[in-house]
Amino acid sequence: MRDKAIALFYDGENAPVLSAKQQGEAAQALIDAAIAAGIPLYENPALLNELSELGLGQEIPPELYRLIAEILAFAFYIQGKTPPGYNNC
Repeated sequence: MRDKAIALFYDGENAPVLSAKQQGEAAQALIDAAIAAGIPLYENPALLNELSELGLGQEIPPELYRLIAEILAFAFYIQGKTPPGYNNC
């Protein structure tokens, strides 16, 4: 069982925001719900600790934009979501 979990929400236009933050059994429930919904998981304890400092609804800090963008791009890619005209050569 994992003892901490967070979720980010990204609307495609604004910076991602912290949408959920759980500990203990609630953290595992959040993870299980994400898995059931087909949402990709990303494990990074250092990033988890940093994002855990945010309040619910708070945007991620600018210094994390690139890292979070790379994570989101990969998550979209593995779900088959690519930009129009994308050609995987």
